[in-house]
Amino acid sequence: MHVKTWIEELIASPKKKAIPVLSFPSVSLLGISVVDLISLGENQAQGMIRIAERCNTAASVSMMDLSIEAECFGSNIRYSDKEVPTVIGGIISTPEDADALSVPAVGTGRTSQYIDAIRQAALGIKDRPVFAGVIGPFSLAGRLMDVSEAMVYCYEEPEMVHTVLSKTTDFLIDYIKAYRDVGADGVVIAEPLAGLLSPALAQEFSADYTKKIVDAVRTDEFAVIYHNCGGTAIKTIDSILSVGADGYHFGNAISMAEMMPHIPANVPALGNVDPAREFCNGTPDSVRLATEKLLQECGQYPNFVPSSGCDIPPQTPWENIDAFFATVDEYYAGK
Repeated sequence: MHVKTWIEELIASPKKKAIPVLSFPSVSLLGISVVDLISLGENQAQGMIRIAERCNTAASVSMMDLSIEAECFGSNIRYSDKEVPTVIGGIISTPEDADALSVPAVGTGRTSQYIDAIRQAALGIKDRPVFAGVIGPFSLAGRLMDVSEAMVYCYEEPEMVHTVLSKTTDFLIDYIKAYRDVGADGVVIAEPLAGLLSPALAQEFSADYTKKIVDAVRTDEFAVIYHNCGGTAIKTIDSILSVGADGYHFGNAISMAEMMPHIPANVPALGNVDPAREFCNGTPDSVRLATEKLLQECGQYPNFVPSSGCDIPPQTPWENIDAFFATVDEYYAGK
């Protein structure tokens, strides 16, 4: 698929289709646990295929499992049958730890299953692009250093942070290329930890490295979507746009109405119905109201694409998800 053309058509179309980050709720469609989903590529692929069959999306997007890359580097992971995996503690606290850190081979740990999932999904979903998901370079480095300490290290041990970032960036380039090689049409790079940085630090410790990744992996047939769910995204928008991604996805911590004027008209901007409060814990009526409000505020922008603010949680009721899609379809049916 020529994703450059797909992006142009996505913006030009008066009748938009939503692109939520929607994969974890496939557990209820498949009757499996979250551990079953994250452990086997075939389950992930079948989940993406089932969602593509059920939901009127413009693209199929894989999970934002922000533990898998850290696990490859040696981090400890907490698993749950009902919740998304999380990283426990850090493995780097000194410059010596950073120097000794080895860059794992792609295929280590669960990455082989995630790559196989995208291979199978790309074979089974032919009517829309298939996007893989990876963590961003600073968000990965932060998990290796312990998220609570990462901000401090940016001030007190900046060279150590850069050492780790160099290694996470090299790994992510190889990992994304592996997705590209098995048929992915693009990747969503989730860089949520950058949302905690000041504009200057966001440029130095996140955007510069993310741009290196974008430049290394993007082609006319392979797009990069950048995700930032931080509350400072509007303040750091210059550094965010400097990564040169093909599209940008924002979380519900910011106002999409305030963000849209900052995004170039030829670049898609996706967001941002609250995945926890609305999708997971709301009702069909509250999801409908939240989605209607978002569309009323942003629907006049041709490059706006309705989405969730982040990954929709595994236990989200499908009637809430269905209400989101119905509201989007009804809004654009009148265009």
